[in-house]
Amino acid sequence: MTVEVKVPVLAESIPDATLLDWKKSEGEAVERDEILIELETDKVVLEVPAPEGGVLAEILKKSGDVAESEEVIARIDPDGKAKAPAKAEKKDAGAEKAVKEQATEEKKPEKKDGGESAADKLSPAVRKLVEENSLDASKIGGSGKDGRLTKGDVLVYLEKQKARSAEKPEAKESKAPEVKRAPAPAARSDGERSERREPMSRLRARIAERLVQAQHTAAILTTFNEVNMQPVMELRSRHKEQFEKKHGVRLGFMSFFAKASIQALKRFPAVNAYIEGSEIVYHDFYDIGIAVGSPRGLVVPIVRDADRLSFAGIEAKINEFGQKAKDGTLGIDELTGGTFTISNGGVFGSMLSTPILNPPQSAILGMHKTEERAVVENGQVVVRPMMYLALSYDHRIVDGREAVLFLVTIKEALEDPGRMLLEI
Repeated sequence: MTVEVKVPVLAESIPDATLLDWKKSEGEAVERDEILIELETDKVVLEVPAPEGGVLAEILKKSGDVAESEEVIARIDPDGKAKAPAKAEKKDAGAEKAVKEQATEEKKPEKKDGGESAADKLSPAVRKLVEENSLDASKIGGSGKDGRLTKGDVLVYLEKQKARSAEKPEAKESKAPEVKRAPAPAARSDGERSERREPMSRLRARIAERLVQAQHTAAILTTFNEVNMQPVMELRSRHKEQFEKKHGVRLGFMSFFAKASIQALKRFPAVNAYIEGSEIVYHDFYDIGIAVGSPRGLVVPIVRDADRLSFAGIEAKINEFGQKAKDGTLGIDELTGGTFTISNGGVFGSMLSTPILNPPQSAILGMHKTEERAVVENGQVVVRPMMYLALSYDHRIVDGREAVLFLVTIKEALEDPGRMLLEI
């Protein structure tokens, strides 16, 4: 009797998932809890483990297919026997022979006395590409007629070199979250023009959809202010070692902004509400979304009941989300909901931006890079670490006066952190 492999239960807001590459083929042995395939939704990537050990008897959904919640995608035969890999030894022997032949070929000296050398076989365009990149043409396998080297061979070789360089460990002293970028285009010779097409991931497609939805369904307006970060920076510098020693987590700036935002949300509840039909839905809880960069794109995990958490509790959750985003292990429940969002473009160097709402939320706070600037205090020009703040809001539910005072409340709380403790 076979055991069914099903899609995990998806959230109500996630109708289906796309199957990525199967890690096992039909007839292969599998162990219990071994990951068989990953499913990509518009929020997260889910792993599907084997519910039982045995043999993968049948794959019902191929890579790239779309499956719904709890749909059967494969079957496992617990009593089955794995198929022996056909002609494996012959393939291995053939591969070994090919390697030996290649090694022998590489050891052969180049022809002299009128014979054609490797350099003589190159076309002008290929020769130029080889010389520009200081390459040894004899080390690049040619796929052209009579083993001639083509431009494509050189470009592929350059891409492999780049990939090897990228795998080397890099310096880790960077404050910005690690974000996976699209592969850089291959080097090209003068006059050559090319383009690439890649399918959008489910996450990127969903981000695009929601951003357009926000622009089309909300009356988005942005108001700005600036905050003197010196009081927070001094407080953090004074207590960060003791804080980390006691709580086991570093004291960052995000917890200050989260606490200041919660104080402002309590004072102006419309910013923590949203429109549903002809009604306004107010929240009496504070689930704060913290935008985090991940290899798959920007995700917004939710800090539930952030008003009930201490500074250490908020920092611990943010660190946990950051690691999960990097590892691709964020769960659907951790990305669903949220009443207000904070996005920190400053870690990437952004000085000023107009963040877009995360529907159905009515507002989003944008943090930016802290820069020392000349400001006037008590009639004197002084240098202070200043940050621009941006609040984008839905003007249908939040008035301009509320938005401005909301941002002023955050500014006052950060410039006098004691306000957050006394809630004044």
